[in-house]
Amino acid sequence: MDNERRTSLSPSAQKVQDALHAQGFACTVIEFVESTRTSAEAAARVGCTLGQIAKSLVFRGQVTGKPVLVITSGSNRVDEAKVGQHFSEPIGRADAEFVRAASGFAIGGVPPLGHSQPIETFIDEDLLQYAAIWGAAGTPNAVFELTPADLQKMTKGKAVRVK
Repeated sequence: MDNERRTSLSPSAQKVQDALHAQGFACTVIEFVESTRTSAEAAARVGCTLGQIAKSLVFRGQVTGKPVLVITSGSNRVDEAKVGQHFSEPIGRADAEFVRAASGFAIGGVPPLGHSQPIETFIDEDLLQYAAIWGAAGTPNAVFELTPADLQKMTKGKAVRVK
C-alpha cells in the first residue's frame, strides 16, 4: 500500500494537532494521501496490528440524546448493551449529522480529543495492553501515535470492557 504523507495538514487534522499541543502532548499528527478510515487501512498505513488502532465511535443515549464516545480496539466490536450499562442508559449508533454536531468531526476521522463539546468517554480495556496505539486525527487520512496512559489522560475516559 502507498504510505505517502501529505506535506501539510488539512484544517481538521491541524485542529487535532493544536488540541494535542494545547493539552501538553508531544504527539505528531500524520496525514496520508491514502485512507486510514477503517482500522485495517490505518494499521496497514502505520505498520501496527489491528488491535493497536483506537477507533473513536460516537453513540447516542436513547433516553437523553447525549453523545457518548467509545474508543475501542480496532479488532473489537462494541457491545452497545454493555456500554449502555456504564453510561446509565441504552445507547445506539449515531448518524453522521449527530456525530459531526457532537464532535466537530466527520465519521471516519473522529479523534479522541478536540471535540466541539465535552463527551463522556469510555476506553476499551483491551487497548491498555499495548505500549503504543494509534488514534484518528480529524480526517479519514490522519492518525497519531500515543500511549494508552496518554489516551486516558487526554480523554478522562474510563477503561471498561466494551466487547
